[in-house]
Amino acid sequence: MATLTTPQPPTTSPRDDAILLHKAFKGFGCDTPAVINLLAHRDSTQRALIAREYKAMYSEDLSKRLSSELSGNTKKALLLWLPDPATRDATIVRQSLAASDLRAATEVICSRTPSQIALFKQAYHTLFRTQLERDIGLYTSGDLGNLLGAFVTARRHEGFEFDMLAAENDAKTLFRAGEKRLGTDEAKFVEIFAGRSRAHLNAVSAAYQNMYGNTLRKAVKKETSGNFEHGLKTILECADHPGRYFARILHKAMKGMGTDDGTLLRVVVTRAEIDLVYVKMEYQNKYGKSLSEAVKSETSGNFRAFLLALIGH
Repeated sequence: MATLTTPQPPTTSPRDDAILLHKAFKGFGCDTPAVINLLAHRDSTQRALIAREYKAMYSEDLSKRLSSELSGNTKKALLLWLPDPATRDATIVRQSLAASDLRAATEVICSRTPSQIALFKQAYHTLFRTQLERDIGLYTSGDLGNLLGAFVTARRHEGFEFDMLAAENDAKTLFRAGEKRLGTDEAKFVEIFAGRSRAHLNAVSAAYQNMYGNTLRKAVKKETSGNFEHGLKTILECADHPGRYFARILHKAMKGMGTDDGTLLRVVVTRAEIDLVYVKMEYQNKYGKSLSEAVKSETSGNFRAFLLALIGH
């Protein structure tokens, strides 16, 4: 998997980094560019060690100090960047569920692999003293609640193997549950989309198009709506190519009047240590301009500087 796309600076110790951050915080106003330049070029393990050293040396949480020194989108971005990916995902999902931002919660849950979900479920329980499944039940309902609940509990294979006959049977089941009938059997869509591996779902998608001359994505769009549709499409597209999916989400966040800063920062930060290099390639291929060019034209100030530091060139 690709890691940070930004070049790594000369090796410094976590203690040295903690001292540099403390210097940036001292005096009148915060040296925000210095904070960004340091933290944006440290990976998850390094950031955890810096936070530990900072607490030991200055008897305060680095996250609390960042919160008091920064503001606006820059504050949100750095606070989201500081923790490890599992803790970050757990925090995003909890905040999104509590704020009824079900689209963001759905995107994060449905785009993650089984191993990523297992890690962030553990982090969720540690942080919030409750089970992710319980909160999904509290904050969501209907088809979306059923999909998210099933997706975080199902045991899915992560390998590339699949059974073509089983995939064809699932394609037939989905056709009968959707396009062939009046109304939609949403439970069948939940069962197959939440319970099958990415490799298997790709085979189902290919079989569906081969048998019925229509893409499974178009069938989902025709037969479902709202956040349930968004969840199904997220699962389907991430099974095929997560980089392409997130390139599309980023483009949607930046096109037209105004920019969806929340989506922009969430996607860049959460993919930076996973597959941002592929997201960038897909963005360039599909939209004819680099992701960094798009972000540069749609953002400003320290927020722009931080995002560009993660994205690289």
